Amino acid sequence: MHFTIIHKILLSFLITVCLTSCISYTKEDFIKNYNKKEHEILGLKKYFSTIVPADKKVEIEFENDNRLFRFGVYPIDPKTERINYPIFLEWNLDVHSKKVDSVLTSMNWNAETLKRIKEKLDAANCIQIESGEPTKIGYQRSGMGMFIYNVFDHSLPDSLKQYYNGNCQYKIFSDKLVLEYGSGAVGSDCFPKD
Repeated sequence: MHFTIIHKILLSFLITVCLTSCISYTKEDFIKNYNKKEHEILGLKKYFSTIVPADKKVEIEFENDNRLFRFGVYPIDPKTERINYPIFLEWNLDVHSKKVDSVLTSMNWNAETLKRIKEKLDAANCIQIESGEPTKIGYQRSGMGMFIYNVFDHSLPDSLKQYYNGNCQYKIFSDKLVLEYGSGAVGSDCFPKD
């Protein structure tokens, strides 16, 4: 069988993801974590909302204290409030690299900012956060997928309830929280059934 460079890169990526996340979590683990760590999850959202610049969307996923699994920064158009093509989006980064320092400096962040985010994620027993409304907080990877808390500032309007109820990857948990399951590269995107 002949593999192209793209096939080799994709295979390498899939193996890396599996090696770093082959632990399986269940829907029950996900919900129990929210019930146990609600205060920490809401505190993480509040903190992250205060440090992300108003004209940026930021996503960070930690592999461990010293590595970022994924780090992305996107500009937000002030007129349309739409998110534009990323300023920066990379995987597998050393927290203490010049590349990461450069991106942090552009947002008036530093290594201590990342350390604080990691501490708050750890306290919430989570690994990822993405700014916006809703703020998306990744609980854990389960195989290739991830369980995500979509935390809203305000109660969901009926139009959003219809949207979430009509998409199988979501489950409305409360007026301000929607649970999500994303399968990643393979598998069903649907939230596991009760």
